[in-house]
Amino acid sequence: MAFPTKVQLINRQASQQWYINFPSALAQAMEFSPGEIVEWIVENKSLLALRRPHAPAPVLKKTLPADSSIPLSNSGATDSPSTPKSESTSAPKPSR
Repeated sequence: MAFPTKVQLINRQASQQWYINFPSALAQAMEFSPGEIVEWIVENKSLLALRRPHAPAPVLKKTLPADSSIPLSNSGATDSPSTPKSESTSAPKPSR
């Protein structure tokens, strides 16, 4: 989600000061604290990153169970190329 924001400039006698206001909804969603120290990182001329050296710990941990059968690098594919579609591995074959 993007939050369009204008860059503001204040000209003083001896200096210039640039401001970028942080949208309230974004600050609340990120749980910023007043006076919190952050670091700006210039990735390139079109990307400015904000790093929080002392960010709060996440509330939820995203972990998979140890015996998870969820493929991690399958990109949403359901059938593997080596398994024909006519074979089913979920139900045992009837014995004769």
